[in-house]
Amino acid sequence: MKYYIIAGEASGDLHGSNLMRELKQIDADAEFRFWGGDLMTSQDKNLVRHYKDTAIIGFWEVVKKLRRIFLNIKFCKQDILNFKPDIVILIDYPGFNLRIAEFSKNKGFRVFYYIAPKVWAWKESRVKKLRKYIDKLFVIFPFEVEYFKRWNIDTCYKGNPLTDLVSEHLANKKSFDNFIQHNDLPDKPIIAVLAGSRKQEIDYILPRVKNLVNDFPAYQFVLAAAPSIDENFYRKLLPNYEMAVVYNQTYETLMHCSVAIVASGTATLEAALLGARQVVCYGGSEISYQIGKRLIKVKYISLVNLIMNKTVVKELIQHDMSVEKMQAELNGLLFDVARRKQITDDYAELSEMLGERGSANRIAKAMIDEMDNHIVAPYSV
Repeated sequence: MKYYIIAGEASGDLHGSNLMRELKQIDADAEFRFWGGDLMTSQDKNLVRHYKDTAIIGFWEVVKKLRRIFLNIKFCKQDILNFKPDIVILIDYPGFNLRIAEFSKNKGFRVFYYIAPKVWAWKESRVKKLRKYIDKLFVIFPFEVEYFKRWNIDTCYKGNPLTDLVSEHLANKKSFDNFIQHNDLPDKPIIAVLAGSRKQEIDYILPRVKNLVNDFPAYQFVLAAAPSIDENFYRKLLPNYEMAVVYNQTYETLMHCSVAIVASGTATLEAALLGARQVVCYGGSEISYQIGKRLIKVKYISLVNLIMNKTVVKELIQHDMSVEKMQAELNGLLFDVARRKQITDDYAELSEMLGERGSANRIAKAMIDEMDNHIVAPYSV
């Protein structure tokens, strides 16, 4: 079968690559064309656009780049028509992908959505488009099943794909000595920093975090860099080399840290599954923050707290992300024995809720089974 897949950011690239790997295992004739990143390109070379050229965060930032967004949408539509896929698979990235879903469905293509838009958090109006233009929705959080079924959307949950990735890394975990020697780091315990994958959020978070370095002289701060961000960008924010920067070692950094400072998003869940005690920090442009604060309707921004439906990890957002509050939280995570045990217990419960490994394989099978049971109609091109 022919698969047209669209992932618009780093996490989508990660899950898209694993899905492609499993689809190839089941479907020997699999042919791909995709929007994604380096990980998806490692599975197939037929890349259309790299996510680093398309990812935009924040309301005001989107407005400033509308022309580029519309040109990408126009190009994508024509590219789908030219490729004539059996399935269009959309991975998260709703601002772009829902437009493509409408177009693809109206042209007669089958449309699957993998990793649902977080409509339970904000922009619930998008549910109507999902119901109208998506043939099957593949979700990755257990609470999403009942939510989407209330909207009469055909929903499938086969576990969370992060469990596969985390299990592989934990099984192949190398020693702390190996990690610091490989990266030429001093022999000191680590405070990991995951400042996000987009320049706008990194530009907000990193300058504030670097002000903590002198408050924890017994520790070294190690920044796990986003693969889409050039090192020169980080060095402009860290001119005095306040912390080490390592690439393509996010999981290794989390596995070997004493505590982590993590930007909200998928990384909060990854840190939890890897056992890294964390404080979640987030910020951006003031305009985007003020708009988002009025629209987002959930109590938490971190996936850990959302899934557990309670405060497992501390969240410091925008103005709350002060040096004093970050410092106090890090001290608690490092030295409060009762707090550390509670987080360990909560993480164990979270892991059990997400289920066993093998999610990507089960999702790939479910997608192919769905297509096998479907009589394909002629394309309306």
